[in-house]
Amino acid sequence: MRVLYLSQYFPPEVGATQTRAYEMASGLVRAGHEVTVLTEAPNHPEGIIPPDYRGKLWARENLNGIDVVRVWVKASPVKTLRTRLLFYISYMLNALLAGLFKARGRYDVIYATSPPLFVGGAALALSWLRRLPLVFEVRDLWPESAVALGELNNPRFVRWASRLERACYRRARRIVVVTQGIYDRLRERGLPPEKLRLITNGANTDLFMPGPIDRAARRDLGIAEDTYVAVYTGLHGLIHGMDVILEAAQHFLDRGIDEQALLFLLIGSGVRKPYLVEKAASLNLTNVRFLDAQPESELPRFIKLADAGIATTAKMALTKGSLPVKMFSYMACGRPVLLAVDGEARALVEATETGLYTPPEDAGALVAALERLRADPELGRRMGRNGRRLVEARFSRQAQARDLVSLLETLI
Repeated sequence: MRVLYLSQYFPPEVGATQTRAYEMASGLVRAGHEVTVLTEAPNHPEGIIPPDYRGKLWARENLNGIDVVRVWVKASPVKTLRTRLLFYISYMLNALLAGLFKARGRYDVIYATSPPLFVGGAALALSWLRRLPLVFEVRDLWPESAVALGELNNPRFVRWASRLERACYRRARRIVVVTQGIYDRLRERGLPPEKLRLITNGANTDLFMPGPIDRAARRDLGIAEDTYVAVYTGLHGLIHGMDVILEAAQHFLDRGIDEQALLFLLIGSGVRKPYLVEKAASLNLTNVRFLDAQPESELPRFIKLADAGIATTAKMALTKGSLPVKMFSYMACGRPVLLAVDGEARALVEATETGLYTPPEDAGALVAALERLRADPELGRRMGRNGRRLVEARFSRQAQARDLVSLLETLI
């Protein structure tokens, strides 16, 4: 089987979308199928294309058996409605051209992952022009989420995007969703259950492994062995509600608990990071340390130097249907989850005793949860063991890739 896989984001870019796309494509390759990925020249989220890719309409390379075609996009470090639309539309048009003129030969199916929804625009056109079945993956309900976050507020664009969304759903032979919440929402819109398939987020259990505190990694960062470390890994975006972490850090300092006793380690990048760094500096939060985004292969080392992992979102209805990838990474490494995410993620963590839930944007509750874990190390270890067992049983990337292989093989 030959698969034409459209994902605007892909490694070496760092993030949950990139990791999922790579793991799914790799799973197809391991199963003996050929995969061509149409993606952008690396730039996300900084909006700066590296010198090796500048000035090229497209570039082709092989990434561990995956045929990767990278197309030029109108990237910009300035994030406005205009620059975002140019960014998305440039990918849509150039991915369409690459799918027609660079991805030659016969393909059996198109697999497209969204958001950005404009990926679906390219996939729709290619599906029609090349007469190929389309499988459409929905990781977030866009434009609904963009409107809720204030990223998209022009009524004309909202209507246009909504029509594109509905067209993708109509054309798709199957729709893959990553959470039960998205599944339920699409069922409410009238999509038949036989058209929907749930393949959740998860963690690579061969890469993210449990183990004791990584003392060497702590020494490299100048962190004392007896410091309690709470790590956050991933995007620092509008939806992530990370101010609560800084507010919790301020609580601890006000009570005389300094960075030698408790440290917040925030790893990643995103549109809100400059603001968060500036705010932490203005408050003199010596117990908060920021690090650059790390490749997926390096993340286990940073998680394993920590005692607990933090996952947060803003307090809004659309986040209740989310299952953050980072929480599965923490679980796979045997670390308890401090979860400031309501809804589906909360239900899972509480039912499996893999962490402690705190309401989003509630710094006092986050402080109390941290104090509980600090005071009871065995509780954290038990939750960590529960998390590892859970990921192995239900949320391994390897199993999810096999689910996708089975879906596409059955469809074709």
